[in-house]
Amino acid sequence: MLAAQFMALLDVFIVNVAAPTIGSDLDASGADLQLVVAGYAITYSVLLITGARLGDRFGPGRVHLVGLALFTAASLACGLARGSTELIVFRLVQGAGSAVMIPQVLSLIQRTFSGEARVRALGVYSAVLAVGAAAGQVAGGVLVGADLLGAGWRPVFLVNVPVGLVLLVVGGRVLPRGGGLPGRSTADVGAVKERTSGAAARKGARRMDWPGLVLLGAAVSLVTVPLVLGRENGWPLWSWCSLAAGALVFLLFCGAETRLARRGGDPLIAPRVLRHPGMALAVLRVTAVMAVNGGFLFVLTLHVQGGLGFSALRAGLTFAPTAVVFGAVGLTWRRWPASWQRALIPSGFALLALSVVAVGLLFRGGADGGAWLYAAYAGVGAGLALAFSPALTGALAAVLPEDAADAGGLLATVTQLGQLIGVAVFGTLFFNRLESLGALEAYSSSEALLTCMFALATTAALGAVSGLVLRRR
Repeated sequence: MLAAQFMALLDVFIVNVAAPTIGSDLDASGADLQLVVAGYAITYSVLLITGARLGDRFGPGRVHLVGLALFTAASLACGLARGSTELIVFRLVQGAGSAVMIPQVLSLIQRTFSGEARVRALGVYSAVLAVGAAAGQVAGGVLVGADLLGAGWRPVFLVNVPVGLVLLVVGGRVLPRGGGLPGRSTADVGAVKERTSGAAARKGARRMDWPGLVLLGAAVSLVTVPLVLGRENGWPLWSWCSLAAGALVFLLFCGAETRLARRGGDPLIAPRVLRHPGMALAVLRVTAVMAVNGGFLFVLTLHVQGGLGFSALRAGLTFAPTAVVFGAVGLTWRRWPASWQRALIPSGFALLALSVVAVGLLFRGGADGGAWLYAAYAGVGAGLALAFSPALTGALAAVLPEDAADAGGLLATVTQLGQLIGVAVFGTLFFNRLESLGALEAYSSSEALLTCMFALATTAALGAVSGLVLRRR
């Protein structure tokens, strides 16, 4: 399941590098390329919680395989697309496949593992998130540059097909049909694959909240579409109206879910999940750290490729130190002294703030950063891991098995929306600053980057302070 998660994450980032080649080969307009890149993120974000509820109803293992099959088929269709319209449609379908399969990862971890085993599984999950983001940039540069069999950009999508087929075969053999059971080991899961527990039966009986699905889908769509497309279109009036409408529809969704829960129904997101100790704080922290992560990756890519003229491959490799350190810290922080644990998250945000500022200063004046840049990248990776992994683990460690799907879908959606917010806000800041400075040159690009890094540092600092305030309450 983590291999499938990794593959889906690649597709969030891998197409960015291939977009120029796609545009020239398919004679696609700028708007077409926007939708090729953003269509995946739109359907992915909108349908994540729906995917979580489907897993809750029919079993996360079974639903994961359905989503994986849809994702693999859509990847093949993307790779064979003959025009930009076809490619946009298939990218939307690909995002829907991801939204169906990805929430099941957290859900099955919750249902299958307990205690330290769950903490280790969540640590690996967090590491995969970081490595997938950086690897997408690298893989895109390698595949486009290699021009395998003269296929140009198409291997960016076609590479998913053999991997997806292998995962379907393996997943069909090892994944539980009805989901894992609380406190069971992976060996125990294999023994209960063919029978359904009483808990699973109760979950299967939960009704689908169709009004909630419609309201939440509308709210996320109204927020996601302007975040994805607004910057490229100069933030027209419709984008601001859409964001305001999204907030209003979300309030309507919250009211409807609360009333449904009071009547004894099955709301899409149980209010008790949001009231669970630490969940609201985790949502805030995950949003903040993912906004910093998305903004950092985006504006740094713009600078090193546009300002410094790095190749796609070199630009992708720029993020390798951050990903490696993120993975290492994410897998080991639980082994650190117990007296450190409470301070890890605010310390992570503080380290993140200092490190992104260091990156901006090292690039200042059009410089290439020098050897100290790698230390700054490592600091960013460590800060992201300490701010994200303990927050995610703490929120999910004590969630009841029957709430696993709701909690997993909620946090997966927040993770995705946080990255979209980061790209939209800090990308807009970068371009506005660049425009005020003049032509796209190394100096002006580095100044725009430094402005963004100070803004990213401020966001990280607010994440630390807000977390401390809410914890005291």
